[in-house]
Formats: sequence, structure tokens, C-alpha cells
Amino acid sequence: MTLNIDSLFKNADPVVSEILNRALSEKEITSKEGLELYDTSGIDFHLVGLVADELRKRRVGDVVSYVVNRNINFTNVCIKQCGFCAFSRDFREEEGYFLPTEEIVRRAKEAHQLGATEVCVQAGLPPDMEGDVYENICREIKKEVPDIHIHGFSPEEILYGATRSGVEIEEFLKRMKEAGVDTLPGTSAEILDQELRDKISPGRISVKDWERVIKNAHKMGINTTSTMMFGHLESQEDRVKHIEKLRDIQKETGGFTEFVPLNFIHTEAPMYKHQLHEGIKQGGSGNDVLLTHAIARIMLNNHINNIQMSWVKEGQKMSQLLLMWGANDFGGTLINESISTSAGSEHGQLLKPKEIRRMIREIKRIPAERNTKYEILRKFEDDTEHEDELDKISNTSQFGSYTELIKINKFNYENPRRK
Repeated sequence: MTLNIDSLFKNADPVVSEILNRALSEKEITSKEGLELYDTSGIDFHLVGLVADELRKRRVGDVVSYVVNRNINFTNVCIKQCGFCAFSRDFREEEGYFLPTEEIVRRAKEAHQLGATEVCVQAGLPPDMEGDVYENICREIKKEVPDIHIHGFSPEEILYGATRSGVEIEEFLKRMKEAGVDTLPGTSAEILDQELRDKISPGRISVKDWERVIKNAHKMGINTTSTMMFGHLESQEDRVKHIEKLRDIQKETGGFTEFVPLNFIHTEAPMYKHQLHEGIKQGGSGNDVLLTHAIARIMLNNHINNIQMSWVKEGQKMSQLLLMWGANDFGGTLINESISTSAGSEHGQLLKPKEIRRMIREIKRIPAERNTKYEILRKFEDDTEHEDELDKISNTSQFGSYTELIKINKFNYENPRRK
């Protein structure tokens, strides 16, 4: 054990000390114990970070991974009106867009040519959608770019696709797998507490259905990520129970590849902008963000190896710090980022591979490019700089932005009801 327990813990709160010692002994930490860790300050606070970092090192070593990928958010038109979402538009609004399949394929092809191994395909839920839209998108991408990994369609979208197709979730998942979906993002999770979901996103996929999609995907051999949106109306108890629920699912299925805590971006979020709920927060504080990543590492130890932080939500410097508080993955290059950007994130939509590697080296860790399933493709052991295709791009405006996209007439959403 690399930590000297006696010298580090002698001035710690005995309760915190006991919990952290159990974590270091590879014991499972309960949600109640996780809640105790949220209440730390001073030396106890720092010890939570040290223990999380130690468990990270034991589990995955000093490698920090990243994936070269592109986000393709093909429509912002959505029948749901979630209080945290500034991305979606009602079908009557002028800013609604829907990318034709050939444009989605073009973006996937361009990403692949620039070295991307993954496209992340997610969008709003347009009204009157044909049931086979998602399947057709996947088939067309795979036809043109068979090697690209399709990481796409949240549990909310799987449920919607199944509903529009008139089939059960299990059957729709089977169809999506056959069409070319490789893994699913574990988004639309927010906080897995039904009462809270009914407040922040009434009508959103239920906790029960979210679990049903995830568990069935795992049973079919479709891995998923897992996420949690924090820093809005939820309590710390809600967070640790959410993490515990994910851990229980992982024990049952083993299908999660990673856990990603997502800080609430409040600036343009309707429920914050219009103060729809008393006590709504502006996202998690710095301490809160650090503790959330560390507690996730401690509670998920032995079950989910990879903790990813979001550089889009936290910024580059905070991301470096989170890599010392339990996180081990830098996420993706993204190329296009619409959802956090529309909510008011200040941290841009593209991070070049060489920039990611630089930031990882600055904290004395080893950068490595991975694929979606966390298989290492290239490890960069020394300081020799490599230049990837994406690094050579000098004018990133060629990829477009969300604010530009919603103004392009040829991509305007046409409501089927008007035809």
C-alpha cells in the first residue's frame, strides 16, 4: 500500500478515517458512508481525494485515456421540455433543425478521415418520427464507414424509437444492434430518483424504463456508459443513492464501461433562467465537483474502473485537477458539441489530441488513445510529439457550431404535420 495510513489519518475525523481505511482495504462503501465523505472539510476533505487517487492508481495505473470522436446531434427538435435543457426546440420554433441522413453520414466520414474511431449520435425526440429513423441512420453510417464505432442513442431515444415502431424495448434494441449500434450512452439518467425527475423533467423516461433499457442492452452484449447530472435540485443523498444504483446494475450485468459525473450548466437552462424551483443551484462548486468524482471512484471501486470527467463542463485546468481526484479518462475530442454549448458552457467544442496529451503530461501522467470500449490503441510513453490528422486542422470553423447550425435554412426542421 503506497499510503502511510497512520501518519496521514492521525488527525482525521475517526468516522471518515474508518470509511477511508475500509475503502483502501477494498471493502464496499455504502451510500450512507459516501454521504459522510461529502460532509468533509480540512484534512478530511484532502484525504478523500488522496484515497480516490490511490484507488485510481491501483485500478488503472498512471495512464490517462482519451478517445478521438465526433458528436453528431442530428436534431434539436424535441417533444420533451426538460428544465435543464437549453438545446431542444419545440417543433413550432424557427431554430429547429434536422440533419438529413446524408449530412450525418458526411460528418461521420469526415471524422473518420481525421482519425476518429467513434461517432456519438444523440438528439432530441422529434414529433411524428418514423420508427425506423434511428436504424436507417446507423445502416447508412456503417455502409459508408464500416470501421467507425457508433456510440449512440440514449435510453430515452431507445424507448422513443421502440414506441414509434410499436415494438417492445427488447425488440428495438435487437434491431438497433443489427443496424450497427455498438454501444449506448448512459445519458438521460440525470438523477435516478423518480420524484426528482418528475420535477426537473416531467415526462422524461422513468427510472424503471431507464434501468430496463440499460439492463437489456447489457444482456445483448451492448455496453453502455453511465452518467449523473448534479448541482441542481438534488441532495447529496440523492447522488450517493444514484451511484449505488449504478453499482448494483453493474454487479448484475457488468456492462458499464465508465461513469461520468456531469455538472449542471445553469446559464441558459430554463429551470434556472426562469427560477422554476426554489433552491435551484448554479451547478456544483469546486469542492463539490472534486468530492463527487472522488466519492464515485471510492464507491465504484472494484466495479467500474473508469471515471471520466467532462472538460466541456469543467474546463481544462479543473479537468487536470480531477485527474488527481479519482478520474482517469479525459473523454473525447468531440469536434462538435451542441448540448453543453447551448446551455452556456464556456469551454468550446473541440479539443485536439495534442492538447489533451499536453495537459495529461503536465500532471506527470501517461496519455493514451483508447477506443470506446477502453482498449488502448496507442500509448505515448515519452515526450515525443505526434501530430494526428485532427491536430493539423488550423481553422476549426469548418466543423460549424450550434449557433450557426440553427440558422442554416436547408437543415430547418419540417414538421410532418404541415405536409
